Order: sequence, then structure tokens, then C-alpha cells
Amino acid sequence: MKYKNLEELIAVIAKLRAPDGCPWDKAQTHESLRPNMIEEAYEAVDAIDEKNIPHLREELGDVLLQVLLHSQIASERGDFDIESVAKELKEKLIHRHPHVFGDTSVKDADEVKKNWEILKAEEKTERKSAMDGISKSMSALMSAQKISKRAVKQGFEWPNEESLYECLYSEIEEFKQAEQEKDKIHMEEEFGDILFAAVNLARWNKIDAEQALLKANKKFEKRFRKMEELATKPLLEYSIEEYDKLWKQAKKELGG
Repeated sequence: MKYKNLEELIAVIAKLRAPDGCPWDKAQTHESLRPNMIEEAYEAVDAIDEKNIPHLREELGDVLLQVLLHSQIASERGDFDIESVAKELKEKLIHRHPHVFGDTSVKDADEVKKNWEILKAEEKTERKSAMDGISKSMSALMSAQKISKRAVKQGFEWPNEESLYECLYSEIEEFKQAEQEKDKIHMEEEFGDILFAAVNLARWNKIDAEQALLKANKKFEKRFRKMEELATKPLLEYSIEEYDKLWKQAKKELGG
């Protein structure tokens, strides 16, 4: 049996949720498992970034566990089961790949993406706005990039990159004005506009804003850890000038 372990895994999950199963697993709901789904997905992405294949295999297993747990909970409630999940996904993939499973011809990957969006729109007939269907649970940065892309597909685009820079600088000036007025609510609003303008600049240059910030976070963390290693006294005792020198030393030793 080719998928023996997969079928046995499904049975293990059912056993864990059974009356004589695990108290923790039996207590779980879609809502209680929500944080786990997000966490496991991010850990899988970390493994991809690290190019750690054994770790990726393990983390994909943890992601699969979440899928199977949610499917088992739904099955117990009579909503759906893992078989119907697989069936719906299979049918969606076949429908969205007519160039593979049908007689449609495509020139390249860009045309595949274009057709994908058309076919997706055919499936999602309940959506009336270009903004419908954007997840409310994704990070604000990811959401901003998706909103921006949706708007661009409807023709709402800056005429050139220079206008994007002008927009970004304008938002910074408006933030400064709000800061001078000591208006916290206005400051928050204008700071959000700065971030949204920056996301549009990233999109224009085909940069994933979320990934860019994640990499910046990791770079800063790595440099800060190096500073802690190099420090000859508690960092709180460093002056601004000493801090700057230590930061530059850390960057140099890390080759950045």
C-alpha cells in the first residue's frame, strides 16, 4: 500500500480524539488550535530559509498534524472529513490547471498566474469587491501587500516609481506634523500611511515586504547578539558613542 503511513496517521489522530484517547487532544477545538496552525506554518518557513531538509520534513509533519486534527474535529461534528478536504483540493487544482489537465495552451508562468486568477474568480462568485477574500488573520504587512496588489489589478497604480517616493516622503512629512501637534491618534494614522507607502514601494520592485522585514529582523538580532559577545561591560553602561563603535565592530565581524 503506497500511502500506508498516511492512512495509519489518520487512524492515529482518530484514536487520539476517541473517548479513550488523549485528554489534551480530546479537549481541542478549531479555535484552540488556531495559534498552532500559524506557529507550525512559520516554523516550516524557517526550515525552508535555513535550507534544513530534515527540519523541513519534521515541520511539514507538524503542519499536516494541524490539518488532520481540524479535519478529525470537523468529522466528529458531521461537517467534513479529510477525504472531502482532499477531494475539494484535487478538483480545484484540476480546474485551475487546464493547461495540464485540459486542452488550454499557455506561453509561460505569467500566463498561468493570469489564468489562475480568472478561474479563481469564476469559483468565488460570492465576491463582489476586489478586496473580498483577504484574510483578516495574516500579518498587517502581508495584508497591506495583498491589498495593494488587488488594487493594482483594478488599474489603481502609481504612474512611476518616483511618484511612489513622493508619496512616501509626503507621508513622513505628515507624520512629523502630527508629531509636532502631539496628536497620538493622528500620528498612528500617519505612521500607518508610511508603512503602507513603503509596502507599495516594495511591491513596485517585486520585493516581498514581509520577507524583507523578517530578514531585517534576523540581521538586527544577529548583530545585536554579536554586540553582546563583544561587550566588555553591561550594554546599559555604554554611551551613545561607545554603542555606535560596538555596532560597527559587530557589523564588520559579521561581514555586513
